[in-house]
Amino acid sequence: MATEGQALQLVALLENELIRRRGPIDRYNAYYRGDHPLKFASPEFAKFHGARYKDFSDNWTQVVADSPVERLTVTGFLADGETQADKDLWRVWQVNGLDADSQLGFLGAVTGARCFVLVWGDPDDPDMPVVTFEDASQSIVAYEPGSRRNRRAALKRWQDGNQDFATLYLKDEVWKFCRPLAQQDKSPQMADVDEELKTWRPRDMGDEPNPQPNPMLVVPMVELPNKPMLVEDPISDVGGVVAMQDAINLVWAQLFTASDAASFPQRVVMGAERPMIPKLNSAGEIIGQQPVDLDKFMVDRVAWITGKDARIDSWPAANLAMYTGILEVAVGHLAAQSRTPQHYLIGKMANLAEGALLAAETGLVKRCDEKILWYGQGLREVARLIALAKGEDAKAEALRSGRVLWADTESRSHAQMADALLKMKQLGFPFEWLALRYGLTPTEVAEVVKMREREMEMDPVAEITRTLTAGTPEPPGEDDPDAEGEDPDELEDSEAAA
Repeated sequence: MATEGQALQLVALLENELIRRRGPIDRYNAYYRGDHPLKFASPEFAKFHGARYKDFSDNWTQVVADSPVERLTVTGFLADGETQADKDLWRVWQVNGLDADSQLGFLGAVTGARCFVLVWGDPDDPDMPVVTFEDASQSIVAYEPGSRRNRRAALKRWQDGNQDFATLYLKDEVWKFCRPLAQQDKSPQMADVDEELKTWRPRDMGDEPNPQPNPMLVVPMVELPNKPMLVEDPISDVGGVVAMQDAINLVWAQLFTASDAASFPQRVVMGAERPMIPKLNSAGEIIGQQPVDLDKFMVDRVAWITGKDARIDSWPAANLAMYTGILEVAVGHLAAQSRTPQHYLIGKMANLAEGALLAAETGLVKRCDEKILWYGQGLREVARLIALAKGEDAKAEALRSGRVLWADTESRSHAQMADALLKMKQLGFPFEWLALRYGLTPTEVAEVVKMREREMEMDPVAEITRTLTAGTPEPPGEDDPDAEGEDPDELEDSEAAA
């Protein structure tokens, strides 16, 4: 067990690392929301047009981040040695609202390079642990030296009202601390007071002990890394497209500026002095000259030009298609770098065959499969923690080597899916496996199985006939060139010979 001083020292170390990570996380979250500063612009362009485009962004980073998340759907958990998904575990998943919150967690991992899942028992309901997805800006896990999986400690830090809160999770105990928020624009005397108050102090928990024992005997927070590395930090999907996103925004700003200033042919008068008109006093006497208001020429569309060397020339309109060509190339590079299908970004689809569409999404499917691999490892540990929180040690051990069930990441039509499943049925695949492959959750599969059983009880002959028909290949058709039917003439000859 750790002393209070050791716990505070560990909180300080984890908090410093959390602060170090916060900068990139906030930046990538801002890009996801479309908050993009104008980059790569010359000082002169930024000076005159920066304020005009400060609230504009052609936000492709959101599409890049959303495209894999919309295909990541957990459908159940399967323990080692079992053939059916765990119903109790799925009930915990549903009661905690994780079918929706998991999408928030996966999005946080895609943008911020990682997210976390916290599991803790509920004293009021021992059979229903509390499971929450946590943002990388508020949570951190420390590992044993030389290990990427054995967790040593975890910290969750957040603000509520006028206080900071921190909870330190160790293998055998949990510490809870708080401190007042530092005030802004304070006097030197109050700064000294804040310096004294900003240290963490144990939270007053009333009848609840602080620290309190950890009955699971394992750190109850799990990290879900995005694109993990052997040594370095995980990589955000947004981080790789930020530079190209800045370039796209700059080209749009230049296009809009050119559209405003040079999108129409311009007329110019050359070789002539600026037209002047007499300047009169109150008595109508000429006292001088004043230049003609040129804005009046644009309204009246009439100009009287004098001078033997005066001539009129024109400037052609700016070629704005040059900018749109650059934008299409930039978006294509962004699609290739992030493995996002181009039809997600460009939006041009014309007579695409189904096979071509599937081929175009191959990169995105592989990208989703990679995330399923890494997120699945963490979620398998989450399933184990849920069993430990419920006191089911045997199930927890089986879940360590179990697996997470996911919906299919490929986009297929219902007709194509049904045809593939029918052929698998003919090969002998069981119905429950086919139903899971179709995309039903284990709970829905169990309901469908019960419905089939009721149908069998009501009309067993019809059900057996339908099953046999579904499992029998269709006979060759009359128009099938490969049909092996007998020739009627040959049949008549054989009968005559007999």
